[in-house]
Amino acid sequence: MINKLKIVEEEADETLYWLELLIEAHLVAEARLADLMPETNEIIAMTVSSLKTLRAKQKATRHS
Repeated sequence: MINKLKIVEEEADETLYWLELLIEAHLVAEARLADLMPETNEIIAMTVSSLKTLRAKQKATRHS
C-alpha cells in the first residue's frame, strides 16, 4: 500500500509541476487552472498524511 501511495504522491506532484509550467509559459491562463491547483495540493497533502500514518503503524508493528 505504501508503494502505491508513493506513486500517487509522485504523480500528483508532477501534475502540479506541469500545471505551474503551463501558467508560467503563458500557454494556459492561470484562472483556467485556478480550481485544479488547490485540488492537486489537497491530494498531495492527503497522500503524504496517509503515508505518514501507514509508516507509523508499520513501525509500531515491527517494534511490538
